[in-house]
Amino acid sequence: MNRRKFISGALISSLTSGLSLSSLGMLEAQASPLSRSNLSPKVSGATRPSLATHSQREQGYQLDSHVKDAVNKAKDFEQDYANDIYLSKHQRVLLRSTLNRLTRLQRLVGYANFNLISFDSAIVYARRYPVVGRFSKREIALIEALYVYDASNYGFLGQKVSEKLTDKIVVKEVKKIAGSGHYLYQGEALKLYQKLKKELSNDLILTSGIRSVVKQLHLFMAKADKSDGNLSRAARSLAPPGHSFHGIGDFDVGQKGLGAANFTSAFMETKIHQQLTDLGLIAERYPESNPFGVRHEPWHIKVIRDV
Repeated sequence: MNRRKFISGALISSLTSGLSLSSLGMLEAQASPLSRSNLSPKVSGATRPSLATHSQREQGYQLDSHVKDAVNKAKDFEQDYANDIYLSKHQRVLLRSTLNRLTRLQRLVGYANFNLISFDSAIVYARRYPVVGRFSKREIALIEALYVYDASNYGFLGQKVSEKLTDKIVVKEVKKIAGSGHYLYQGEALKLYQKLKKELSNDLILTSGIRSVVKQLHLFMAKADKSDGNLSRAARSLAPPGHSFHGIGDFDVGQKGLGAANFTSAFMETKIHQQLTDLGLIAERYPESNPFGVRHEPWHIKVIRDV
C-alpha cells in the first residue's frame, strides 16, 4: 500500500476552471514499499495461524507501519522527511497569493468574525471589496485541492469532520467569549469552559475556539508557507482544513500572559496545565504519541467525541 502515492486522476469537478490536483503540479512523494519480510509474521509452532486471509493480514501490517511512521514523525514534527509531500515552486507562489488574500480578508472582517466566516461568504467579500480582491480561478482550485485531498497522504490520520468546503457555522448556536476574540458553541463546549473558569483561577484563558473551514484553511496555508511548502510538516502541527474538531466544538486554553507560547511545550510548565492535570478535568484531543500523526497538544481540550 503506497499511501503517499499521489492520485493524479483526482479531479476538482466542482470548479469551472476544470483544474485537477495533477494540473496544479502537486509533487508526487515516492514511498518505498514495505518488504515482504516486514509483511510476514513470525509464527511459532505453538501459535495457531490466523484465519484472516493473506490480503487482510498484509493490510493490517501495512496499516500498523503507517501509524507507527506517523507517530514517530510527530515526535519531531518540525523535521523534514524524505517522503513528505511538498508543493511545487509554482504552486508555492499560488499558495502565497491565496494566503495573502485570506489575510486581507481577515483584516477586513475582523479577527473574531474571521473565525466564523464561510467559504461562500469569503468569496462574496473578496469580490465586493477591492482591498481584498476577488479570488482567481487557480486560487479557488488550490483551496479546493487542499480541502478534498486525502490528508492521510500527508501522514495525518485524524478524521474528517466537515462534510463540505462550504459548511457554515450557525451564528445563533455560538457565543462570543468576552476579551478573547473567540467563540464557543453553546451547550457542551460552553459549559465545560465555564466549569474550567469556575474551578481554576482567572489565569485560564481561551486561546482558540470555533474555527470555520476557512479559518483552518488560513492556518494550514500559513504553516505550509512557513514550512517551505511542506504540506506533511504542516499537517504534523495542525489539522488540515476539514479535519479540525475546532469546527464542531473543541477549544484551546492557555495561561494568561504566556502569549503565543501557550501553543508550545512551555504550556506544560504552567500553573493552569498543572491544575488541569491534577483535577482530571479534561481530555486531550492529541495526547503524546497519539495515533493521528499530530504533535502533542496539551492545550487542546477534547469536547466532541470521535465521529
